[in-house]
Amino acid sequence: MRRSFVPLAGAILAVVLAVPAVAADDDGSEGFPVKDPRITESSGLVASRAHPGVYWTHNDSDDGAFLYAVDSRTGGTVATITMSGVGSPRDVEAISMGPDGHLYVGDIGDNLGGTWDHVWIYELPEPKQLRDQTVRATQYDVKYADGPRDAEALMVHPKTGRVYIVSKNEEGGGLYEGPAELSAAGTNTFKRIKDIDLWVTDGAFSPDGRQLAVRGYLGGLAYEWNDGSPERQGRLSVPFQGQGESMAYTPDGSTLLYGSEGAGSEVEPGSVPGRGGKDGKSPSGDGGSAAGDDGDGAGGGPDTDFTMGALVLAAALAVVYGLKRLLRRD
Repeated sequence: MRRSFVPLAGAILAVVLAVPAVAADDDGSEGFPVKDPRITESSGLVASRAHPGVYWTHNDSDDGAFLYAVDSRTGGTVATITMSGVGSPRDVEAISMGPDGHLYVGDIGDNLGGTWDHVWIYELPEPKQLRDQTVRATQYDVKYADGPRDAEALMVHPKTGRVYIVSKNEEGGGLYEGPAELSAAGTNTFKRIKDIDLWVTDGAFSPDGRQLAVRGYLGGLAYEWNDGSPERQGRLSVPFQGQGESMAYTPDGSTLLYGSEGAGSEVEPGSVPGRGGKDGKSPSGDGGSAAGDDGDGAGGGPDTDFTMGALVLAAALAVVYGLKRLLRRD
């Protein structure tokens, strides 16, 4: 008896082609819009640890003590956090995640050219539930050993929990290391440990703590962390944005995300030096060689996605063709 292969083949083809769609961007790695009309000056970005696919951001300047949880799958805000116990924020510029699952918010901007004798860092636990709520934060006073600085980049090392700041200067900034543990009882002095040859607007550690990335308006740099003795690894391929002021790694460390100020801004993806794509390997070891000073390293992207799609389609067509030949023998 001759049987029609069309319904069966069609079903198989639909299932095969649906696999990438189901597994598609659920971690923000392809970028996403920021749709909330309240977010007009997104200046910091970090991936949630408790809520997959969610990224925390905030406005800069004195917008208020607010943090926004943005769902990368829709671009919509799914929770607004109001920080209490922090007074009136002055110029919030950065956000990072500690190894304990706490958010660290850097009220470290100083648009007056570095004239404020102290700035602040706020620490709060990441909420377990995504809903509008008020969360009490701990406030830390911060000073620099070599005098006041303007800064927009704050990073918490994902293994040690130590906090770092990069100052912002047209001629290049400096990487400042905080004390082993921040104290809410006194002043926390940050000491310069390395020059950074970039006008830095944000920075981030890779999830494994082995790479430090910093960005500016028109470019970026990656460093091998080397247990606190960073060595320059290569340039970052930073997308052109109106006022690029934020960056974050995806949770698996395979992609760098870049955000910009402006209403309805877009978070855009970029490659990670030393990574060959989403393979789970370290960004500074087995994932491939690091980029040179004029490169941005190998990385996944549109070409990788196109190749995967082509392979899936070819496999599906092979299945259909095989069924057709098999049924012809009946």
